[in-house]
Amino acid sequence: MLNKSTPTLRDGTRIEDLFNLETREVSLSTMYDPEIHQIEMEKIFTKVWLLLGHASEIPKSGDYVVRYMGQDEVIVSRDRKDEIHVSLNVCPHRGMHVCTAESGNAQVHKCIYHGWAFRPDGSFVGAPLEKEKMHGEIYPKEKLGLKKARVQLFHGLIFATWNQEAAPLEDQLGDMKFYYDIMFGKTHGGMEVLGAPQRLTIPANWKTAGEQAACDGFHTLTLHRSQFDIGNFGNISDTMDEFIPIMQGVNVAQKGNALRCISAATTFTSLIGSGEDFSKLSDLEKITKLPPPGIVTEQLLAEMKERLSPEQIHVCSVAPPQVGNMFPNVNLLFIYAPLPDGTLGSGYVIHTINPMGADKFQWITWFLCEKDTPEEIKDIIRAVAVQTGGTSGLIEQDDSDTWPHMTIAAKGAWGRTETLKYQAIGGENRPEGWPDKAHVYAGLSKDDAQWHWWLQYHELMTQ
Repeated sequence: MLNKSTPTLRDGTRIEDLFNLETREVSLSTMYDPEIHQIEMEKIFTKVWLLLGHASEIPKSGDYVVRYMGQDEVIVSRDRKDEIHVSLNVCPHRGMHVCTAESGNAQVHKCIYHGWAFRPDGSFVGAPLEKEKMHGEIYPKEKLGLKKARVQLFHGLIFATWNQEAAPLEDQLGDMKFYYDIMFGKTHGGMEVLGAPQRLTIPANWKTAGEQAACDGFHTLTLHRSQFDIGNFGNISDTMDEFIPIMQGVNVAQKGNALRCISAATTFTSLIGSGEDFSKLSDLEKITKLPPPGIVTEQLLAEMKERLSPEQIHVCSVAPPQVGNMFPNVNLLFIYAPLPDGTLGSGYVIHTINPMGADKFQWITWFLCEKDTPEEIKDIIRAVAVQTGGTSGLIEQDDSDTWPHMTIAAKGAWGRTETLKYQAIGGENRPEGWPDKAHVYAGLSKDDAQWHWWLQYHELMTQ
């Protein structure tokens, strides 16, 4: 049994013993242990804000989707007052899932087992044979609704937490909100999903993907070597030295959140290669030459200049945030890629990594774009996103091959005694003119930012 008073495993091992903070090592056993998994569900997934989807997935009253918070199914729904609610998908009568469909529209959710019914806000409507009071008389109807989570929207992204005492989402994001605002808050109309999300179950521990998302830039050189070979990352030669520029940029991190801000000049040279001196352009000229996905009209560019601060515009022009995470289980990918006709394409991808056990997680993938982007451009953005970051995307085929191997290794008697090492340390280094936001690591992408993910995990797990 798990000792809830202290984070200690059945064999007497303390969670604290799985870390060496001085040498920056983590026991590989963390990547597969049913006891650790249960502690994570209690100390992380019931306490922090979790991403469940986007408001554009449920635009009308009664629209709903079913998602996960840890291993708990929840109903994400919109009511007649246009408010979004997140309710536990467990009937308080006999424990049946109230919704058995993944999505739909319903003003009343009716459990198929005994017919108990609930509104989109989770409140109890009643049960069949009302006169017989089949719901009993011990509890009033007001006490028989679905368990509710707290909800907060962030640029249309739907977050929820079971922790009624949790600080606002902004506190969890910290200074990293400055960079997430750049990614998701550039236009007045905001973003929207491009179709329903893709879903895939991967036989691996959720942390294999979770910690990689927090700025593991190093694996790009080897695991994604095929992307260079086929030209998906632009015009780069066969030598490893030529790959180094793609590793240059600015990594930023705080509270387990991290982003790789990749050099815009490198992206411009490798993907466009016009011969123009990108460094001599003004911030706004650089953004015009290399715009974020969907920012293709003068109106959208004007909105971006209006909504973002001069500091945020500078970040976009020098090294825009492109790859990273939101702690604990969100993977973000904003990518440029050449199209078959030689023109430049780009796309936005969001993944959530939902634990389904110690050795299994659900991988959900959304494709997003600015709502007011022309439809023909949305088609291009969707194509780029699917090709690179979709369930069968070229990048994700590489990544999803490693995670099960790490999980299997962590099951071995000797394998679990190995450690994950984050000892490539560059140290904090803030470029001239870079905003004073979060921890900043400029230059070659090393382990500094990724280590923040484990520090936040350690803090929550040892409380």
